[in-house]
Amino acid sequence: MPVKTYKPYTPSRRQMTSADFSGLTTNRPERKLTKGLSKSGGRNNTGRIMVRHIGGGHKRKYRFIDFKRDKVGVPGIVKTIEYDPNRTARISLIFYKDGDKRYILHPVGLKVGDEVMAGPNAEPAVGNALPLSKIPEGTFIHNLELIPGKGGQLVRSAGGQAQLAGKDGDYCHVKLPSGEIRLLRSTCIATIGQVSNVENDSIVLGKAGANRHRGRRPTVRGTAMNAHDHPMGGGRGKSKGGNHPRSPWNQLAKGLKTRRKKKTWSWMIVADRRRSKSR
Repeated sequence: MPVKTYKPYTPSRRQMTSADFSGLTTNRPERKLTKGLSKSGGRNNTGRIMVRHIGGGHKRKYRFIDFKRDKVGVPGIVKTIEYDPNRTARISLIFYKDGDKRYILHPVGLKVGDEVMAGPNAEPAVGNALPLSKIPEGTFIHNLELIPGKGGQLVRSAGGQAQLAGKDGDYCHVKLPSGEIRLLRSTCIATIGQVSNVENDSIVLGKAGANRHRGRRPTVRGTAMNAHDHPMGGGRGKSKGGNHPRSPWNQLAKGLKTRRKKKTWSWMIVADRRRSKSR
């Protein structure tokens, strides 16, 4: 979908861009596949803020997405391509031959009327979901499972695509968008193709209100706070404080490795994303 620009009749409009929704086929979601979302404002059951910068925003309905793709061997037809306010990717409504309806992440190149299918006997075509063992090497994939049967957890945002780099017995080498090469079990399910809405990263919000519509409240710099509010606060006038960048809870914000060295699945990371980017 192309990016829409505006005439600069206000200062905020000058840089603002937004998605052109011309590729969508409907603006009404399937009612049985939605539910209302309540807002927490980042607060827990006691009313204390647990996650900062959350609040406000437009009303949303949650769309139930089929990340598991467990309709094995049942062909389905793409009925609509829709907008989902809960994610950057577009979604597709699939009508299956047995009468079931489900939403899936919409991949690039899939059109209304196309047929999709999941299972080991499906063809490695765009929109089909197969075990990694049945996908040809070099294929671009998305919605990857980390644990067989749990449903897709990796590569689900707009424009995302991973690549099946190789196969080695019960495991497959997958290159993720970050550059990390990771081992995944060959029985894990993945969907063929690239996630839709590729131009999403080129959208410029243009004004603070656009962030507020998304439910994101303002973020204040630590150096702009008082000393009792933040480790980097205080000082006579503007001051860097002589302190390394830290979180409000005094955790070093840059360079500190927070991943546990003995994490269970660390051995499955073949190439770290930082090393692969430096090559």
